[in-house]
Amino acid sequence: MREPTDQRPVLQMAEDEGRFGRISQPRRAWAPPGVRPRSPRQIVREYTYVYAAVAPEEGKMTSLILPRADTAMMNLFLEHVATTFQEYFIVMQVDQAGWHQAKERKRAREHPLDPSTALQPRAGVHVEHLWEHLREKKFPNLACSSLDEVIDKVCEGLTQLESEPKQLRSMTYFPHFRNTS
Repeated sequence: MREPTDQRPVLQMAEDEGRFGRISQPRRAWAPPGVRPRSPRQIVREYTYVYAAVAPEEGKMTSLILPRADTAMMNLFLEHVATTFQEYFIVMQVDQAGWHQAKERKRAREHPLDPSTALQPRAGVHVEHLWEHLREKKFPNLACSSLDEVIDKVCEGLTQLESEPKQLRSMTYFPHFRNTS
């Protein structure tokens, strides 16, 4: 809960997690007539998880790459968000993943919407567009040789998105989020 003496501006954010790994997904590719494009394919069940929180109206975001999606990692991420945006009082939309609802989850200067709120199921929608963008721009027809290579590609994409607030805003600031202001 927000203390009555807290004068920081409110920052509305949405949070989600995305899983990235070494399972390649062939995508359409341009090729000259008569040439069949070749695309590497692999199935290696090795993953990492990206946690991201976006402030759609401002075009701001922060993210962490973590080994698992669970309550302990969520708590780590919430501390990161609270530190990164300490000049704001954060109101964060989360979806209904188990680690978002766990009793062990910290409330590090964030206040999730009531699960009965109509917007709750859409909370991840804002951030899911980032996952689509990263997969389309950084991983098309790519078979990574290691999990480190996957992490490097994800970092490149996240850094690029963070440095482009207008693009970030256009990808995440949807009407249903505007109506919560």
